[in-house]
Amino acid sequence: MHIVLVHGAGGTPTTWSELVPLLGGREHTLITNPMTSLTDDVAHTLGVVSSRNEPVLLVGHSYGGAVITNVGRSELVKGLVYVAAFAPDEGETVNGIVEAYPPAEVSKYMRRGPNGEWASEHTDEYWAEIGWDVPVGQRAIWDAESRPSDNRIFSEPTGVPAWRTTPSWYLVAAEDKTLPTVIQRDMAARAGAITSEVPGSHFTPRVRPADVLTVIEQALAAL
Repeated sequence: MHIVLVHGAGGTPTTWSELVPLLGGREHTLITNPMTSLTDDVAHTLGVVSSRNEPVLLVGHSYGGAVITNVGRSELVKGLVYVAAFAPDEGETVNGIVEAYPPAEVSKYMRRGPNGEWASEHTDEYWAEIGWDVPVGQRAIWDAESRPSDNRIFSEPTGVPAWRTTPSWYLVAAEDKTLPTVIQRDMAARAGAITSEVPGSHFTPRVRPADVLTVIEQALAAL
């Protein structure tokens, strides 16, 4: 089964840089979405999935969960793995989900650009509070490669969620200050996902890659 790894808002394939070496010989593809809208990102990822013409396991981090929730309707997708990720229901938006709960600590570091795009301000204070467990060397890579995200990735509604009919797994980050743990647990329960938890920040693929691999292996074995 082919593994497709989908990054979150502001992300790049380097989101998975610590996980990829652990995949060994498993076939995988790293997605680089345009982050111009949820519609565009779903179309781009779906194009990659369709080009494989083989069974696929989708793995999404953060906003990437909203992408795989929609791409997962493809008949080629056999399973979904959410890593501290959004798992919206039909008609929901990323903004709508977070606004239903108290603001996350990361909100004080979010900045809006001249065209309405969003990016987080990665100050020393940001790393100390939001990504304290990310090694300094990896912080520099994240800072250098971060990209702004169009507001439409957060404001466009999700279609029928694939998790209604597709086996799903969810890895909760138990100390997440970007996507609060309570939201993750609520979404995982609603999706009926097989759920596990690990300590640490929102940067789970970077700081807990072995745990992400464990969930992927569980999904592959079950499928």
